[in-house]
Amino acid sequence: MMKTPDISHAIATTSGSYHELQRSLVRDTIYQASIFLDDQRWNEWLALCAENFTYEIKSWSPEINYDMTYLHASHKDLESLIRLLPKHNTDHSPLTRHTSVYTVEISSDGRTAYAISSVVIFQHLLDGTNSHIDSGESRLFLVGKYYDQLQLGDSSAKFLTREVRLMNRRLDKGSHWPI
Repeated sequence: MMKTPDISHAIATTSGSYHELQRSLVRDTIYQASIFLDDQRWNEWLALCAENFTYEIKSWSPEINYDMTYLHASHKDLESLIRLLPKHNTDHSPLTRHTSVYTVEISSDGRTAYAISSVVIFQHLLDGTNSHIDSGESRLFLVGKYYDQLQLGDSSAKFLTREVRLMNRRLDKGSHWPI
């Protein structure tokens, strides 16, 4: 009978490193945020954010050679926005995000992480300009990146900042919710 080598120590030191666990926690938090946003579970999404959270939606405009800021909001601002969402004249077509985390960098003190993710958002039309033609169609809504800074705890990660950097330079009507 052949003896199987004991590699448990090698596996524990390579795959279970503290920084890799933190990176995994950050990725999981980013993906969980996308699920909450897709499902319009706004308060659960906001619960992933620290009290001093700052959220921005920006896009570069080559025409004016300047950043355009669509939204700059604090945690408190977002609480108000979420509370008012049902009162907005909004396009109720659901959105689906496809998020891919590209990089996760852990700070030297291990307290914060910086992540860059790609995001592609599809809109599933309930109505359209010609509702008898457009309804039921899915189309590309937005393309961009998430630039996130997260605060790391022992078993949690909370968003400190999120900059949504859009490739598009036009947000469609009724786009009042967090992207």
